[in-house]
Amino acid sequence: MTKGFYTLLIAQFLSAVADNALLFALISMLSMLDAPLWHTPMLKWVFVISYIVLAPFVGPFADAQPKGRVMFLSNGIKFFGCVLALLGLPPLYVYAIVGFGAAAYSPAKYGILTEMLPSNLLIKANAWMEGTTVAAIVIGPIFGTMLAKSNPIFGIGVITGIYLLAAYFNFRIPKMPIDHALPKRDLNYLLHDFWHAFTTLWRDTQGQVSLAVTTLFWGAGATLQFVVLSWAEVRLGFDKESSAILIGILAVGIAVGSVLASLYVKLEQAAKVLPSGIYMGILVICMVIVHDPIIAAILLFSIGVLAGYFLVPLNSLLQHRGHELLGAGHSIAVQNFNENIGIAIMLGAYALMVHYQMSINSIVIIFGVFIIISMGSITHLYRKHVQQKGLEP
Repeated sequence: MTKGFYTLLIAQFLSAVADNALLFALISMLSMLDAPLWHTPMLKWVFVISYIVLAPFVGPFADAQPKGRVMFLSNGIKFFGCVLALLGLPPLYVYAIVGFGAAAYSPAKYGILTEMLPSNLLIKANAWMEGTTVAAIVIGPIFGTMLAKSNPIFGIGVITGIYLLAAYFNFRIPKMPIDHALPKRDLNYLLHDFWHAFTTLWRDTQGQVSLAVTTLFWGAGATLQFVVLSWAEVRLGFDKESSAILIGILAVGIAVGSVLASLYVKLEQAAKVLPSGIYMGILVICMVIVHDPIIAAILLFSIGVLAGYFLVPLNSLLQHRGHELLGAGHSIAVQNFNENIGIAIMLGAYALMVHYQMSINSIVIIFGVFIIISMGSITHLYRKHVQQKGLEP
């Protein structure tokens, strides 16, 4: 691994800590403002809309100039959103602006891996990236909740400084050669270019399965975060700080699963981890019978391990196929488009269930069954497709 890669990791860690801490600081602010309960999942919903709307543009933007510079500018947008929060902008609008910056940041942070490193190091690099991201998911919610407990404005002020520090490390990332720069930049060409990238990845056998799984994972993962917060309060009697610790335990599990995948799964065998997603859905349903905090922690850790184990290889496979077929930024933009449609749909469904006051047990069961059916269908269709083409599964 190069020195530039570790600079990238530090920048990614700081930015991810700030993103996660800000979410929980804004959740605390919503509580202080006595906002309706369904506003809480809507925070994440407004965040991901930018990923969907900007998908045709952020990929070409990331590929057309040094990705470290793209990350620097994107963190600047996040910083601006926090400044507006300090000036009194409502939480939903703040997180929407931060989402705008995050949408531009994502194709650059993952796309630069294929420019920095050879394909045989991609799974290891992704494990490092997921590990730092997961560490941020562990630290961010607890940090944000603690900072905002007595004064959300103070917490947001600290988070604003973290974004500024992340931008400094972004600026220090080495400039890489321009990858797949666009010959034209008019709107029609960008939309046509995105559609070409979208259909190319979905028609590719390996691209198709990795897109389907990562779309499901991030939709499920974003929703599970809010499900766990509600479940911990209702079933375990936890407050927000204790619930945030459970989110951290889930994230630690993802980190462990990521490490296991980096040690035992090769890129060409990435699709063999698919059954892990089915087992993950079964464990999610088991949440309804848990009342003990220790068992809850073990269960969430196990769910995280399975999630990390199947996510990292398929994420790496998607980056590899996307880099070969389209260019890293284009493929990550397509991935973000699909994943965030999944997040928007699943969070929207969860917000509706909360709005109609469904019990948390019913929500958990519906959620788990959906994961099992979805992962089972993806696994079956992929194996059938591979057998028809006579490829190595």
